Order: sequence, then structure tokens, then C-alpha cells
Amino acid sequence: MIIGRDIVVIGIQPWDIEIGSNCKNIAEEMAKYNRVLYVNPPIHRLSAIKEKNDPKIAKRLSVIHGKTESLKQLAPNIWEYNPPIIIEPINRIKFNGLFDFLNKINSRRFAKSVNEAIKKLHFANYILFNDSSMFLGYYLDEYMNYDKYIYYIRDNLIKSKNPYWNTQGERIEKGLIKKVDLVVNNSLYYTNYALQYTKHSYMVGQGCDTRLFNDEKRKISVSPEIEKIPKPIIGYVGFITTKRLSFDILRTIANKLPDWSVVLVGPEDEFFQKSDLHQIKNIHFLGSRDSNILPEFIKGFDVCINPQIVNNATIGNYPRKIDEYLAMGKPVIATKTVAMEYFADYTYLAENDDDYVKYAKQALMENSIEKQARRREFANSHSWEKNLSEIWNALESATEK
Repeated sequence: MIIGRDIVVIGIQPWDIEIGSNCKNIAEEMAKYNRVLYVNPPIHRLSAIKEKNDPKIAKRLSVIHGKTESLKQLAPNIWEYNPPIIIEPINRIKFNGLFDFLNKINSRRFAKSVNEAIKKLHFANYILFNDSSMFLGYYLDEYMNYDKYIYYIRDNLIKSKNPYWNTQGERIEKGLIKKVDLVVNNSLYYTNYALQYTKHSYMVGQGCDTRLFNDEKRKISVSPEIEKIPKPIIGYVGFITTKRLSFDILRTIANKLPDWSVVLVGPEDEFFQKSDLHQIKNIHFLGSRDSNILPEFIKGFDVCINPQIVNNATIGNYPRKIDEYLAMGKPVIATKTVAMEYFADYTYLAENDDDYVKYAKQALMENSIEKQARRREFANSHSWEKNLSEIWNALESATEK
């Protein structure tokens, strides 16, 4: 464990992001024993012009115009910093030389601002932790006086359909991996990817706050909506999107298990909303629900699923919902990917649509108190404390080597 150090965290997710954030969870865990400066990503010039009425952009502009303090203490050991700068939108530039020239200007501007905050806080001999900010992070070895530089990969940004990363992301991320002292990853897929460019790439797993899903330590009742649906129930909780989930798997389960109910809880994208799945009698779309009551739905499932399609977004993705399912002791079926091999001893990994049908029957038949206890124990071991411990162990190992 690392104690009493100064740590600077940069990344692609601001502190005021509405959804859950691995980087924020890790920063909060770091701050239990170290001082942490959490740096929000600066805004681009186009955003400052086109989105100036957006509350978040307005907040950043208020800092830039000197109306709001850029540095704010959140807790005894952690500060949030909004760099009072605007950077240039360069991500669509195809010419490497021009991109690198402008990216270096952005990085220098960013580093100068962060260095001012570091000086204010009297940080010294600090560790730089970069959550996927490959563009701004590329030249920081020239402009920041850190002790160690850690790059964190938790998503396949360069292979995503997000145009922000597509043009230059692959080239820049490979170069950055070669520069940093250590790469830590939340899946085996990303670990192996980074090992192509550095010897110091480590799988550190994923943290998850499973307290909400721990029905041994708090009473969780089955949602009344679930009690009305015929059992057995095979269920999914999360965003229902065609970018990640398979129509065919769900259709196969419903058609080949007509006596089962397929229950999907979460917001749908427009393609799911228009799909023929809504006409299948034993498929139930319950819509979006508050995250605090999701355990009440999972409690009513007999088998939980993550019916992913395999693509660049999912093949290396660590799905947090698997830990949430397992924390409630539920049998889980998921599409087999490199990342999901981490869960192989505790889940059923399906290689095709029919496997979901086969494993659903098997999971229901094999379920036992002993298996439920093993699942809970495994999921509850994935705390943010353990995740950070693995990061520090990786840093010590890389330093020794």
C-alpha cells in the first residue's frame, strides 16, 4: 500500500459527471491515505462557443473568467481542479504532423495550468495517474515533474465508434503506452493489448461497491412488478442498447423457453424501442428505474444474463453488472469474451445463442446455497480498496523490474 504520497489524477471524466466513474472511485480510495488533486478535463473552444448555455460548460467558463475559484477542496485529502483554460479541438485532424504540433500546444497549456495548482497545494514527488486521456497526456513527460506516470485503460476507446478517438487515437495511445512507467487495466484483453508496447502492463481488476446488492446485510424485497410476472424469470438490468446487446439472443431465449419470462429493466435505445421483441409475449420491458431499487428487481430473477454481442466495445469490457448479479448470489450467463474469462469459475459463458438456453436450464437445476455463497464471496472481494491495492502492487512490481 502507498501512504502519504501526493497524487495528481487526470482523465476524461469530470468530477461532476452524473454516471458512475471508475476514476472517481479510485481517486476517493487514494485519498484515504494520500493527498489527491483531481483535474477535470478542460473544455474545447468549440464547446465554449456552441454549448456555452450548458450548465457544465457555463461552470467551466465561470472559472475561466475568474468568477469562480478553479481549485476546490472536496474532503480533507482531495481537491477538484478546473483548469481555467480553453484547448483547441484537434481530434479530427488527419495529418499527423499538424495534429502533433497542435496537441503539443494543448498539452503545454494544460500542464502549465495543472502545475500552478500543484504549486498551490505544495505537492512534491507526486504520482501522475491518467485515466484514458491519451491526447493531453501524451506530452506530459516534457511538461510535468512527476515521480511516476501510470496510464489506466478501462475501455476500448480507440476501437469505439466515437469519432473523437478514431482518427488519431490508435497511434497516440500506442506511443503513450511506450512512454509511461506503468499501464494498469481492468480486463485481460486490455492488459494483453498494452503488453505489445510495454513490459509493464498489469491486470488490476475492477472495484465495485456491492453494498447496495448485499441482501445478507440489508433486507431487499422483491419488486411488486416482478412478483406479477410468471416464473422462472431470466433477467437483465442496465442500458438496453444495440451497441452492446443482441436481439437474436433474447429472441432465441424467449422462443425456446416459452414457459420462462424474459425481463429487461433499463432505458432502451431507439432500435430496441422499435424492435419486434416487444411483440413477443414472454418478453417484458419494464423501462428505466432508479438505481437504488435495481436490487429489488434482481432479487426476483431466477437467472441473470448479460446478452452482449461481441464487438470492439464489448470484447474487453469489464461489465460491473456481473459483480452486482453475483453479489446477490444469482446464477449468471454472459457472452464469452476475453474479459469475461476472469469470471469463468463463477458464471456460465455462452459462445452462441443456444448456449443461453442450455445454460439457463442448467443454472436453474444446479443452483444451491453453496454456489450462491461462492458467488457472493467472489463479488464482494472486488472492493475499490482491493482494486487500488492491486494498482499499488503493480507499481511496486514495475519499479522493481
